Amino acid sequence: MRAIRIDPKLADPNEVEMLQDLIVAAFADAKAKVESANAEEMRKVTGGIDLPAGLKFPF
Repeated sequence: MRAIRIDPKLADPNEVEMLQDLIVAAFADAKAKVESANAEEMRKVTGGIDLPAGLKFPF
């Protein structure tokens, strides 16, 4: 997600831009946490052996 647009009628028009920024930041943080958890699980499955970049598991 790069951006989100919230209709100013749905929230305080003075706060919409900050709300949009907060949602994008929260999404980016959640995505980073999921990717980290996924990488940790992959290390468990592969016994710590790094797979080549771009190789998806399961094949």
